[in-house]
Amino acid sequence: MKVLQSPTDLLALVGQEVAASPWLTVTQEQVNLFAQATGDAQWIHVDEDRARHGPFGTTIAHGYLTLSLLPRFFAEAITVQSMRMSVNYGLNKVRFPAPVPVGSRLRAHFKLLGCDAIEDGLQLAWQVTVERDGGDKPVCVAETLSRVYP
Repeated sequence: MKVLQSPTDLLALVGQEVAASPWLTVTQEQVNLFAQATGDAQWIHVDEDRARHGPFGTTIAHGYLTLSLLPRFFAEAITVQSMRMSVNYGLNKVRFPAPVPVGSRLRAHFKLLGCDAIEDGLQLAWQVTVERDGGDKPVCVAETLSRVYP
């Protein structure tokens, strides 16, 4: 866990990998709950019997499920003290280069691309790369924007 005293400490970290999250195992229960919440119950995600004979040999997590784990990964990797609030501001680019078979262990690496002053705070641009344990390609690469307010 990377601990920073204040949001302004981020200014010195632009261009660097700041932290990596701990590993997280993706379960079928998480995939099923995500499918229920989003209405995306495609067989490749939720039908374990059919998926066993499909292209990946098992069910896989939704790409958007992987993306939705980014706040959790961030919270487990980086703490900024003396911060009143942090909000998601958006995404510039997202790609899912490889699938996430259920049972995979994932972790995220956070590289700070930019840190710009805004009214009452800072806007941060992060490159987040999510890797799968044993995988040869990332499962998600995203450029995210957040705003932090001291």
